[in-house]
Amino acid sequence: MGLTLGDVELDIVSDGTFRLDGGAMFGVVPRVLWERVAPPDEKHRIVLGLNTLLVRTPHDTILVDTGIGTKWSAKHIDMYGIAHETTVPQSLAALGLTPEDVTLVINTHLHFDHAGGNTYRTEQGTVRPTFPKARYVIQRAEYEHAQHPHERDRASYLREDWEPVAAAGQFVLVEGEVEVSPGVWVVPVRGHNDFTQCVRVSSGGQTAFYWADILPTTAHLPFAWVMGYDLYPVELLENKKRLIPQSAAERWLNIFEHDHACPWGYIVATEGGKYAVQPVTN
Repeated sequence: MGLTLGDVELDIVSDGTFRLDGGAMFGVVPRVLWERVAPPDEKHRIVLGLNTLLVRTPHDTILVDTGIGTKWSAKHIDMYGIAHETTVPQSLAALGLTPEDVTLVINTHLHFDHAGGNTYRTEQGTVRPTFPKARYVIQRAEYEHAQHPHERDRASYLREDWEPVAAAGQFVLVEGEVEVSPGVWVVPVRGHNDFTQCVRVSSGGQTAFYWADILPTTAHLPFAWVMGYDLYPVELLENKKRLIPQSAAERWLNIFEHDHACPWGYIVATEGGKYAVQPVTN
């Protein structure tokens, strides 16, 4: 099901689901609280969506993030519970598109569950860009950090997700808040890591906002519910306190990248200074 935003068409393009440790996904939030909204399996993992966003404008066919991809070994498929109920190329095909139709890829950051679908492995074992005609947009500092990650986040970066893109000359490196296509802006928000960029789409007086790991699921809506993976949790909390009320006041359409049940919806203010999500429905 797609939505229209002015002269822009939006669709959720799924790469399936995977699983991560529930405690890591909710940081210091006690399990007795988070398991009510995200029941864990026998390995204490919760189901997460891999929701990329297709943005079709008069100027570009844009994909925001590319999912976890298909280059995984059997060991890692089991470890991360990767269940490709669908893949990004399959989801695009359902919309009548091929990877060759994508003209712009926006990587919010280069962690493997956001940029894994940047590339694919051929039958001959070569790794190539999935979207051969696209420019891939990333913050320059994130690209540089991916080449030399530190011990805290090294496991999140896999060189095969971005090196073939760089070798093909397809990266466009930007700095700060930039309009990368008419009406489509990348917006750096520090907290999950140093250089994650969210994406804002504006058309016809309406706004859509792709939160990436700043607000990965609807369960992370409470300001203090941040992930153990977040490098700067206090700064992330302050950014959530700034952006979530703005979303509610301006009635943004919000895209939640890792929420398998509610990929998009509207944030609304409730009693006691709290917020809730109204899911998009048919």
